[in-house]
Amino acid sequence: MLRSAICSKAGPIRAVAASRSLASKALDLAQIELPESSFETYKLDEGPSLTFETEKDTLLKMYKDMIIIRRMEMAADALYKAKKIRGFCHLSVGQEAIAVGIENAINHKDTVITSYRCHGFAFTRGASVKEVLGELMGKRSGVSYGKGGSMHMFAPGFYGGNGIVGAQVPLGAGLAFAHKYRGDKNATFALYGDGAANQGQVFEAYNMAKLWDLPCIFACENNKYGMGTSAARSSAMVEYHKRGQYIPGLKVNGMDILACYQASKFAKDWCANGNGPLVMEFETYRYGGHSMSDPGTTYRTREEVQHMRSRNDPIAGLKAVLLDLNLADEAEIKSYDKAARKYVDEQVAAAEADAPPEAKMSILFEDVYVRGSEIPELRGRISDDTWNFEKNDFTNHVY
Repeated sequence: MLRSAICSKAGPIRAVAASRSLASKALDLAQIELPESSFETYKLDEGPSLTFETEKDTLLKMYKDMIIIRRMEMAADALYKAKKIRGFCHLSVGQEAIAVGIENAINHKDTVITSYRCHGFAFTRGASVKEVLGELMGKRSGVSYGKGGSMHMFAPGFYGGNGIVGAQVPLGAGLAFAHKYRGDKNATFALYGDGAANQGQVFEAYNMAKLWDLPCIFACENNKYGMGTSAARSSAMVEYHKRGQYIPGLKVNGMDILACYQASKFAKDWCANGNGPLVMEFETYRYGGHSMSDPGTTYRTREEVQHMRSRNDPIAGLKAVLLDLNLADEAEIKSYDKAARKYVDEQVAAAEADAPPEAKMSILFEDVYVRGSEIPELRGRISDDTWNFEKNDFTNHVY
């Protein structure tokens, strides 16, 4: 009798608990409405919805990620000017919404590959600021042990940071092939710039991806300038999302983190569910030059850059949304900015204090094979170059 009485009350109790849970979840969700100009589709029956819900914690995380990346890139700028970073260094100040939007829309089993403007992607995929900056300074604690520099950064599920213009695109198609071969519900984002969009290998990758219906998102970061040449002077057609011809396309406002997030969720779901590849175009803008050696003002006016900074900045845009939705007030946002500055400053100091790689030959061979899978010997150019993995030294014998 007692048992039946308890059981009879369980239904209403569960219903009330479920109702409270749903109400609590609703309070944690934010309603987002994007402007109609956020997306433009090509050969798609339906594009991303302009109205959607997302968790408030996701919006706050995206804001924090963007300000950390902005601070990290500014630190790299200062370190380069102090001659603590050598060689090439390509910064993504102004383009933070793309890496952060993509990362928050996918999961760790999805794969990402991009070109050499890659510091933000390395961070979002799991590398620390110390590892990114350490790599730039050639430190052993760098994400590639100080061997790769700005153009060669990797992290779990992130396949670079590739220095050869456009070469990462067919590699991205290969990553997408692996997803399809394994039968998982994941996709690859293969990113490239407008300057690489005319490469022949890009179109070869399009063709193979469409033939095999690979879950590959070919994403062009159109920041308007390939090195110092405007897109209109280098491309006969600048609607990069239509370049796939027989592949559907999607153009996105790459300066709006919420548009990047929503479009990336749509693209991942579309490709992972067996629809084949998709060509995306993130219309964005870099505030600095092509690289640190480019002042960025000889082929465009300072007024143009200032206009983009003041009217289209992705961080300022999300800050306005957080304030409008009462997800944070000015004091809280200042605390996030202060925390990001403190974190990056600490990471800079830690990276600067680290040692460079030791000057020993074994370091040259440690990344040839996955550790534990090495062959006994790696034959060199001449007999004296033959490396013995068991001895961890040169064999030094004549064949």
